[in-house]
Amino acid sequence: MNTTKFNQFLNQISEASLFVIDANIPLDAYEAIDISKKNEALLNFDTSSSEAWEKYMESYLKTNKKEVAFGGYLEQRNLYDRSTYFKKVAENEKRNIHLGTDLWCKENTLVLAVLAGEIHSFKNNMNHGDYGPTVILKHVIATETFYSLYGHLSKESIENMKIGTVFLQGQVLGTLGAAEVNGDYAPHLHFQIIRNLEDNFGDYPGVASQQNISFYEGNCPNPNLLLKLAVPN
Repeated sequence: MNTTKFNQFLNQISEASLFVIDANIPLDAYEAIDISKKNEALLNFDTSSSEAWEKYMESYLKTNKKEVAFGGYLEQRNLYDRSTYFKKVAENEKRNIHLGTDLWCKENTLVLAVLAGEIHSFKNNMNHGDYGPTVILKHVIATETFYSLYGHLSKESIENMKIGTVFLQGQVLGTLGAAEVNGDYAPHLHFQIIRNLEDNFGDYPGVASQQNISFYEGNCPNPNLLLKLAVPN
């Protein structure tokens, strides 16, 4: 199935928004956010500090009277420059284009299986700026097999997890981790759809370089095809 048809397939799975965090948080409590390098507000605090990021997100949500800030698909971000894990490469190879949707909210927020599936793999990706505890679900719908990735979880989320365990749509997978365990970020979920895992286990690139973006954009479609969150025009 080509990229266009697969995107249509994802979009048609559900007419309604699918929840990937606590379904008790109503959709009207979500607010879109841009943390790309175009956001001049990021010049006003130390973006290398997870504590400063947390204060920024708390202020953003309070100002907008919301509970969840979301966005980020294909955003080009300077955020990753703080980590040598991402930065020590040639400029054209720098991975700074975000391949998933981030949902910024409180630590310990429930994380849900977006669709029914089984645990493909899980892992604590412990590099600075990485995912921290991560879960990948395998989904088989009709003739299509694809995967969903949930990053920046709590350690408790993967302590008793077993490969092959089946989760129903909307079932609790885990909870969001704090900066100390989630790769040193303000609490948030990195949610990503992946067509071909390429033999990865408990991990998959969440950001791409400009030279590789064509492949990754096709392999990692917009998660909002499932979430259907309202975004500004």
